[in-house]
Amino acid sequence: AWVSSLSMGMVFFCSPIVSIFTDLFGCRKVAVIGAAVGLVGLLSSSFVSTIEPLYFTYGILFACGCSFAYQPSLVILGHYFKKRLGLVNGIVTAGSSLFTVSLPFLLRVLIDSVDLYNTLRVLCILMFVLFLAGFTYKPLVPNTKDKEGGKKGKSKFPPAKKICNFSVFKVLSYRIWAFGIPAALFGYFVPYVHLMNHVKDRFGDSVPEEVLLLCLGITSGVGRLVFGRVADYIPGAKKIYLQVASFFFIGLMSMMIPLCNVFGALVAVCLFMGLFDGCFICIMAPIAFELVGAQDVSQAIGFLLGLMSVPMTVGPPIAGLLRDKLGTYDVAFYLAGVPPLVGGAILCFIPWVHERQKLKERAKPVDGETTEKMLENESTLVSDTTEKPVKELDSGL
Repeated sequence: AWVSSLSMGMVFFCSPIVSIFTDLFGCRKVAVIGAAVGLVGLLSSSFVSTIEPLYFTYGILFACGCSFAYQPSLVILGHYFKKRLGLVNGIVTAGSSLFTVSLPFLLRVLIDSVDLYNTLRVLCILMFVLFLAGFTYKPLVPNTKDKEGGKKGKSKFPPAKKICNFSVFKVLSYRIWAFGIPAALFGYFVPYVHLMNHVKDRFGDSVPEEVLLLCLGITSGVGRLVFGRVADYIPGAKKIYLQVASFFFIGLMSMMIPLCNVFGALVAVCLFMGLFDGCFICIMAPIAFELVGAQDVSQAIGFLLGLMSVPMTVGPPIAGLLRDKLGTYDVAFYLAGVPPLVGGAILCFIPWVHERQKLKERAKPVDGETTEKMLENESTLVSDTTEKPVKELDSGL
């Protein structure tokens, strides 16, 4: 369990570093190298016979490679798509939902037939496909290194303050978004981690709990496609209202889990939860593009994913401790619904703040033009006053 937890945590902890490398070297190089590192980590894990080396080969090496391969796949879409960026993100992220549904069944068949180590080697085929796919990334927005080299006529690293682009936090709307989402995620993943154990405690082994994961995966994929398309019709930062709605419904569904005394009701809750989970995931990148622009979106997403790693790691263990103390998951699920509601309320202010920022930015060029025109008028008056005496002298002569 610690190996898989370390792996998931490293994917998000590495995100700020990945964003820096993406700005410096571009999406293609980072994605290809990340997939190669992940392939090496996964392949080396298949030759390990004890648990200790897996902490490095799978928990760190494979996870870091996945992180370096994952983030450029979100950034590169904004280089090619603007009008239908939401739909494109929905299609791309729906792929992970498809594998969420199908991969557990495939893994069970493979492990039963060819054992764990050969299963890891089979999964290396997927990493190799990811490695090849990385070569198709051709960024249209120049990265930081290219811009600096173009200005100074030679290729060299930019200053440290441009490598770590903390200027994205100067954008107030992004700052609210970057801290509002982690606040919501303290309870967001609790149902995904503890739902199966709750079902066993409540219903025993008489119900097929795998059906719940199937429902979550299918409706999450549908939600990513549907809400990704809907996001394209919503202008600017108002897309954030879709995330507000998703947090509201996910928080509500979390609180309803302990109230479900019939397995069918729990299936219905999971269907709605998966649908709005897809909504939350598919519009993260389009919102980042709206808040900070294409040039800074890589590090904006990186910082956000890095901040998300804290509640993702802390929330589920706290829920597990509550279960150990109280003997039931009911209180844990009730409390898990509170952070998404609070986080959604915080995000409601972003469109208003973002609109005010845009108005201020528009006002600056206007003031500059007005000042420039005033200076031109003053220079015209001065030239007129100097020309008149000259003309009078000429006429007098």
